[in-house]
Amino acid sequence: MSWQKYKSYLYYNRSLGLALDISKVSFDDDAPVKLEPALQSAYDEMEKLENGALANIDENRMVGHYWLRDSSRAPDTQIKAEIEANIHAIKSFAESILSGNLKSIRNETFKDLLVIGIGGSALGPQLLYDALGSNRNGLRLHFFDNTDPDGYQRVLNHIPEPGDTLCLVVSKSGGTKETRNGMLVMKKLLNDSYGQFAGNFVAITSPGSALERMAQTEGWLATFPVWEWVGGRTSVFSSVGLLPAALHAVDIDSLLKGARLMDEETRLRDTFKNPAAMLAQVWYLAGEGRGAKDMVVLPYSDRLLLFSRYLQQLIMESLGKRYDRQGREVFQGIAVYGNKGSTDQHAYVQQLRDGLNNFFVTFIEVLNPFSQSGIEYCDAVQMEVEQQVDCSDYLTGFYLGTREALFQAGRDSISITIDSLDAEKLGMLIALFERAVGLYASLIDINAYHQPGVEAGKKAAARVLEIQRSIITALSSSDKALSVEEVAECAGCRKELETVFKVLRHLVATGRVSLKVTGNIFDDRYFLAKE
Repeated sequence: MSWQKYKSYLYYNRSLGLALDISKVSFDDDAPVKLEPALQSAYDEMEKLENGALANIDENRMVGHYWLRDSSRAPDTQIKAEIEANIHAIKSFAESILSGNLKSIRNETFKDLLVIGIGGSALGPQLLYDALGSNRNGLRLHFFDNTDPDGYQRVLNHIPEPGDTLCLVVSKSGGTKETRNGMLVMKKLLNDSYGQFAGNFVAITSPGSALERMAQTEGWLATFPVWEWVGGRTSVFSSVGLLPAALHAVDIDSLLKGARLMDEETRLRDTFKNPAAMLAQVWYLAGEGRGAKDMVVLPYSDRLLLFSRYLQQLIMESLGKRYDRQGREVFQGIAVYGNKGSTDQHAYVQQLRDGLNNFFVTFIEVLNPFSQSGIEYCDAVQMEVEQQVDCSDYLTGFYLGTREALFQAGRDSISITIDSLDAEKLGMLIALFERAVGLYASLIDINAYHQPGVEAGKKAAARVLEIQRSIITALSSSDKALSVEEVAECAGCRKELETVFKVLRHLVATGRVSLKVTGNIFDDRYFLAKE
């Protein structure tokens, strides 16, 4: 029965070099039939989105990341022309940097590239670099993807010459605080060391944003657009992902081609010939249409280590919603986590096999792990470690063994197989999940293209910083040490005592506030040392 089900539910496209197996997800044979009308409606919605419908109602904007890899589908000629002109500009700029025609503020060839961004502004470039990076002649990539000063220093320790480092500041709105902080760090570093910085800076931002205006005023090296119809988590095929990739000599044409081919395949309305629809379907069936099970992503390829992190943002930010499109409270979402095989064979696969059955696995298999272009594999890594068995055979063995062990324990799994891993195949994989997310969102009637929870978090963080400033003002006005309650009273934050306490501990730890210690942490008193 298992073999027959496998043959019945295997999607295979020889020309794409892609297979998708959903046979190891438990569902009744009539379940897909019952879901088919909803999928047909999802196809309709996807078609409207691609034709320029206002899919993000919150921001009154279109959602057009599919046009980035096929400009002919853009809803008007201006957008089409802008997409094509930008790809040409990216290639031209990268060639000028890599050839040495454009030089650093030290009048030297650029050696390193620092991407300053967060969330989708960093995850996409990080995935492309980690998956497709090799011994090419492109720039070495580094990332400021948080506002952690220790993280900044760790990155800077790996940059031999900051003056020969091209800095890409990536912020669609131009107001992202974490990105601004990283930008300020590099501005100061370059200014302090060389008396200038602008010749090493490039902006990737929305046309007309504050960041674009700053770049123009300060005379940055270049600016590239992220249009308002491109969301952060789907920006990897925009300037956000393409420019860093081109600067590392990745074949961006092949990357775009892979995504375009997958888009074409996943427009088919025959569900079992459409791999994105098949994924959306089994996500729905495995999770009972309410995200009842988590998704564990297990790529059996070191180059896809970051793919699970990338999918965390794509899936969880898109699908994790409190309300459906009718305004009803639904608390939807699919939690995503993962690392890589066979590393996880020695980690949490134990729980997957014998613990809570609250997940389904998405395996990703690369048939030929020796396929990365630009890499010369030495004899040692290709040798037989046993008779007629090399290291890659073990990788395949662990994948198939884990898959079977989970199946025998009644645990659901999906398998995606690609014959090789290159720019085209990675483009296909990313597009496959983008399309699946869009279709699944239609099935559960939520808006996949806004992120109200993210905005709420930003507002809450801004309030914390307001409280911090009020605390420092209150302490600077006092001639005695104050308790937490007294600080809160003076700062006008009486209803936010816990936040005041936490901020005070942070200020003490970083040396900006002094502390009179008592026998009880809640009785400690705080003051600013007078000079």
